[in-house]
This record gives sequence, C-alpha cells and structure tokens, in this order.
Amino acid sequence: MLREITPADLQEKLQNGENIQLIDVRQPEEFEICKITGSVLIPLSEIPKRYAEVAKNSEAVIICHHGFRSAQAIQYLSQRFGYENLLNLKGGIHQWALQVDSEMAVY
Repeated sequence: MLREITPADLQEKLQNGENIQLIDVRQPEEFEICKITGSVLIPLSEIPKRYAEVAKNSEAVIICHHGFRSAQAIQYLSQRFGYENLLNLKGGIHQWALQVDSEMAVY
C-alpha cells in the first residue's frame, strides 16, 4: 500500500525540524521551475542507478508534479530494494504550491 503525506503535514514536519529526506523525481527542467527547499533531484529514469542516494534510515518523501511518477518510484524502490520508509507527497509539487507556498511557480 502506498503511504502518502499531505503538503500541510509535510510542512509541519519540516518546520518541526524532523529528519526527512526530500527526493524529487521530476525532470531537471521541471525542477528549475519550482522545488521545495532542501529537495534532491533524482529524475525517475535515474532511480535504478541512484537508488542508494535514497535514505533507508529515516523517512523519505518522494515528490513529482502530481504524485504519479513519485508513486512509480516508490513502487520500484519498495519492490526492488525493500524500502519501507517512503512517503508519496499527495498531489505533488502542484498541491504544495496551492496549499503551502502560494508564491511558488506552477506549471
């Protein structure tokens, strides 16, 4: 089952200083338009060779535009490498912009 986190819940965790890794699986040109501060870009196509960059010892939130590519990344990492600490950002960066950061560019 896909575990999700809402933009508001993620914002609260970040504000509380919780140890959360942010992995963005969009393309570099999308990442340039907008990103959550502190997130690391690992495009979905690079996940198979860069999976070791995703933490296993703390929560990791996987981010994309609307939540579909991040769900694919989570499924792959969970099934292939046994990750159990991954959360999908519900609604992706788009919902983050609408609900948390109204100054963030949307596309």
